[in-house]
Amino acid sequence: MSAFFQWQLVWEYFPKILSALPVTLMIVGVATIVGLLLGILLAFIRVEKVPFLSQLAAVFVSFIRGTPILVQLYVVYYGVPALLQMIQVDVSSWNKIIFIYITYGLNTAAFQSETFRAAILSVPVTQKEASIACGLTKTQMYRQVILPQVVRVALPAFGTTTIALLQDTSLAFTIGVVDVVGKARAIGAVTFHTLEGYVGAAILFITLSFLLERVFTGLERRMSFSKTKQQTAKVPLISWTKKQQKIKTT
Repeated sequence: MSAFFQWQLVWEYFPKILSALPVTLMIVGVATIVGLLLGILLAFIRVEKVPFLSQLAAVFVSFIRGTPILVQLYVVYYGVPALLQMIQVDVSSWNKIIFIYITYGLNTAAFQSETFRAAILSVPVTQKEASIACGLTKTQMYRQVILPQVVRVALPAFGTTTIALLQDTSLAFTIGVVDVVGKARAIGAVTFHTLEGYVGAAILFITLSFLLERVFTGLERRMSFSKTKQQTAKVPLISWTKKQQKIKTT
């Protein structure tokens, strides 16, 4: 058993695996930003039913949600250079990490668009009608009335998708990107102790997932509707007690 698995090798390999963490975090960061911006845009297009673009967005979302991310990665990695080559654009000098950013950004955008679309549709129609009746433009209505509520509703699902994105980065090594899992795989290929490297990678992923979960849980508590209602409910009571104190002093 000691020859098959050695705990001391886990801690010996862990610093090397940790050195690849910036690559994994960069993938998560770029994909989250791209997915957030593009996801909100796709959600607005589908909610507002923009001609042609709405149907195109629905096909895109259905394709992304209906295929494994590994298939999407190969489609982007092999398909994008082939398409660009038709218009005489050479991408052979591109870093492989760029294809990872494109794939994970599009994948995140598709899932986040459904999250934001559901959050927008959860806002009562009466609030939209009241905003328009008050003279607000559609842009002002979304910015001042709809979006604050959308953020609160979408935050739990957004956090779940981000944690899932962190775990999905483990497939980046399939095209040669040396992330956390790629480093563990490389260590195993050299030392023939593959399991120890994967255990170190698993410890790192579990720790990061736990930290992300705590961050999003804290944000949900700060932005929850119940907490906001409690704070607003306290205001009349405070003002009433202050008035009573003034009456007694006079």
